[in-house]
Amino acid sequence: MDITTPEFSIVIPTYNRPERLQLCLQSIAQLDYPCTGFEVIVVDDGSHIPIKPITDQFADQLAIRLIKQKNAGPASARNTGAAEARGNYLVFTDDDCQPDANWLQAVATARNECPQALIGGHTVNALSQNLYSTASQLLIDYIYDYYNQDQRNSIFFASNNFAMPRQLFHKVGGFETHFPLAAGEDREFCDRWRHHGFTMYYSPAMEVYHAHTLTLGSFWRQHFNYGRGAFCFHQIRAKREAKSIQVEPLSFYINLLTYPFTKLSSQPQLLISGLFFLSQIANVMGFAWERTKQQSRPESVQS
Repeated sequence: MDITTPEFSIVIPTYNRPERLQLCLQSIAQLDYPCTGFEVIVVDDGSHIPIKPITDQFADQLAIRLIKQKNAGPASARNTGAAEARGNYLVFTDDDCQPDANWLQAVATARNECPQALIGGHTVNALSQNLYSTASQLLIDYIYDYYNQDQRNSIFFASNNFAMPRQLFHKVGGFETHFPLAAGEDREFCDRWRHHGFTMYYSPAMEVYHAHTLTLGSFWRQHFNYGRGAFCFHQIRAKREAKSIQVEPLSFYINLLTYPFTKLSSQPQLLISGLFFLSQIANVMGFAWERTKQQSRPESVQS
């Protein structure tokens, strides 16, 4: 199937997760939206496992293209997909996400409300029986509640569920690819988007289900890496705005620890709060580790 000028280009970076990608593409094939209105661009970020057999399964159902690149991380893969996109709007999700049937229609509705906005949606944990996945998603929910209180003047969206005009994506320069890990580049993109004076609009009806299996060890590593990404983000923002590095106030962290007790969950709220506390320790350690690492580099490398 081929579409010359689709309205939307859905960009999906993938790396060695063909089973997850297949579920993602199955959900996209079942979207309640005309298939002539969108294309799908899958960017294989140097997988060792063949991805083409998966995308070939959907060639008769979707206008789908597979692009391969050497492993460079999801930020680079998203930029690669965006460079090849033909749609007026870019819509990003990840290979471990399954969009709701109404997902793209919700994007279209939000676009009509704010045509020039970066639109962010709501992500639901698809692994409610996994304590660590539940805690991880509730952390994101807290961050969304904190930063996106004004639907039409939001501050942060995760890159597994957001959309924007293609021309504006390129105007702000796409994703920053110099982060050491896949952590923090979406936060930096949102901050840079706002720095350019563009709007961010939150559309909770734009929903995806996220199936990210975590263990205690991978939960710790995830939030340690978030801390590393946070340092890089604050460093970039401070340089852009000619200010010193600033972090959130103490009240942000106090409210974070009590947040699980305000939400219904299939997991014990006390355990989730404990994992929130653990996540912040990991985050602080990752932040300090990355700062020490960068400060130990020769001046020529840092510049």
